[in-house]
Amino acid sequence: MDNPRLWPSLVVASALTLVCAVAAGVTAGEAGTELTRGPSAAELRAAAEVEVAARWRTWEAGRIFPDSLPYAAEQGGRERASRVGISPDTGCADSVDAEAAEALAVAGCRAVLRATYIDALRGVLVTVGVVALPDEPRAARARVAFPAAGKPVPGLRPLAFPGTVSDRFTPAVRQAGSVRQAGPYLVLTTAGQVDGRPAVASSEQRPAVFAFAAELSERILAELSVPVMPDCSAEEWQC
Repeated sequence: MDNPRLWPSLVVASALTLVCAVAAGVTAGEAGTELTRGPSAAELRAAAEVEVAARWRTWEAGRIFPDSLPYAAEQGGRERASRVGISPDTGCADSVDAEAAEALAVAGCRAVLRATYIDALRGVLVTVGVVALPDEPRAARARVAFPAAGKPVPGLRPLAFPGTVSDRFTPAVRQAGSVRQAGPYLVLTTAGQVDGRPAVASSEQRPAVFAFAAELSERILAELSVPVMPDCSAEEWQC
């Protein structure tokens, strides 16, 4: 895109243009008043919601998936997960298991953005998936297609990058998953061990090892879903 920084203002400008529409039958005087008044608080909120719903395509990939994300370490203290890579593919059906893909299709899934991270100790891989839905109600309905108890299936498919530390991150390696929802977004995670050990081969299940994955998803979801009210007095907003 030519200038990603202008997109929020352009999206809001498009939404606020609706304010200027005059219903049939309104008198010329009433139309003039409608066209010259500033946007109401309700209209500003609606514009902010439009901007939030467009972030999955207007924000740069590196803004949605930062180079690194902080999390609480299992041993205490803070550590950072490092990004391995971001997928250029955004198809809904191929990003999740078939059982979940149907639910996303019914909900009107627009895209699934995926990136893979590795923990600070370089023993655990996490793929994070941002699912963009048309609105909050449909996102809430789609959420029920994913297990809420930490099970990885049906869920997000892991994203591996050949020639990197993630090249053995296959669906069989998945040991934990999570789902979070806010606004028109779901954020999913799937996690497994770097050595490619299948989940069935793990003699001792340690859920705490993968707990940080949900924290990564919550940080990404918070950035994506928190609305910013348009400031019509600022240069970057076109009200």
